[in-house]
Amino acid sequence: MRASRGADVEKFQFAHDSERQFAEFLDFYGVRWEYEPVEFVLDWHCDGTPKAAFRPDFYLPEHNCFLELTTLNQRLVTRKNAKVRRLRELHPEVEVKLLYQRDYMALLAKHGLSSPPRPPRSSSPAA
Repeated sequence: MRASRGADVEKFQFAHDSERQFAEFLDFYGVRWEYEPVEFVLDWHCDGTPKAAFRPDFYLPEHNCFLELTTLNQRLVTRKNAKVRRLRELHPEVEVKLLYQRDYMALLAKHGLSSPPRPPRSSSPAA
């Protein structure tokens, strides 16, 4: 199940703890949300099948706005930025906002919340 009216965060398989924490934050403030309810196709193969797509993390129906959390590494942020630009090209009527890591951390700090645990970094040998 991918949609919620809020208040039952535990039944979802969030991709990252920051998404779970953000859903709890929205619930606390009574903001209705849906988790990954829509997938937007961004590019197609020659035969018309989807080649690339984007599924924003949250939809806020009372605000008619999608939110994407970008709390991971810069490489993924760059990729998400490109997907949002492409979504805006194809669907200028769709409101989508990126919530960057610094903004997310500031939001948590403002409300006295702690940041979600971060996955361990893989160590790579020095060159």
